[in-house]
Amino acid sequence: MKNLYLIFFFLLFFNNHLWAQDKDDINETDIASGAIFDDKALLEGYTNKYADQSKDILLAMIADDSLGAYKCTAAVRVFKDKYANEVLSKDKAQIIKVLIRRLNRTDSPFLQVQIMHTLIVLDRYQYFESMVPTLIQKMDHYNPVVSAMAYDDLLEITKNSLYPREARIVFETLRKIFFLSRNHLQVITSPNLNLRQKLDLLRWSIRILGTQELKRLPSEVINLL
Repeated sequence: MKNLYLIFFFLLFFNNHLWAQDKDDINETDIASGAIFDDKALLEGYTNKYADQSKDILLAMIADDSLGAYKCTAAVRVFKDKYANEVLSKDKAQIIKVLIRRLNRTDSPFLQVQIMHTLIVLDRYQYFESMVPTLIQKMDHYNPVVSAMAYDDLLEITKNSLYPREARIVFETLRKIFFLSRNHLQVITSPNLNLRQKLDLLRWSIRILGTQELKRLPSEVINLL
């Protein structure tokens, strides 16, 4: 009889433990490493789940520090895609405050990328210069989902831009990265996906700034363009 009680206890304990993992997000370290779940599938699942939520509900979720990183990332993404372009000027300051507060409190690269993009959508002039260089750096993140998110967001941010100021920020950020990695670039004959993506962003900036900027790049980059 005693053995039956022990078996019942262990089944109850492990079932509750597994249920808790299904209900709540795993800790930030596991999320960042991609060691437990398919990050992309989880993020897309939560995004679909929250797709019909109202703006106020999404902002309440973003402001909730107890909400896990996957769920909060999805909430920010839905808010960005559905509501960020429609926010009235009188409401922007408070929403930006909520986003920056959450950005400063999270270690999740998924959430960081989505918040930075959203801040640019809300106030492009103020946040482009500070957020875009960080998004470019996120392209080098070891988690391929984070890297892909950062690049996709940068494409979305730059696709319709013809502003020299913005092109200059992208160009100078990439120029610095390329100079720091010259030794590595010397031995590359066929760029990998990550480098091809950086070169695409570089070409975009040069189209706006002019080909005279090519003289300011390392020769190793010229050979790859």
